[in-house]
Amino acid sequence: MRLSAPKKATFWVAVVLFVLSVLGFWVAFLGDYQLWLAYAAFLILAAGNYLKGF
Repeated sequence: MRLSAPKKATFWVAVVLFVLSVLGFWVAFLGDYQLWLAYAAFLILAAGNYLKGF
């Protein structure tokens, strides 16, 4: 299995989701979803590494 670098858009989507999950500590409406946002960020970044062209 070969890993590839994710596209820039995939990377930035994952970063934005992770930042939103961290902001969940201070923003009330994101607090309920902060763990799910962090999971989504990780899964998107992992998919970008495993799938070529993602």
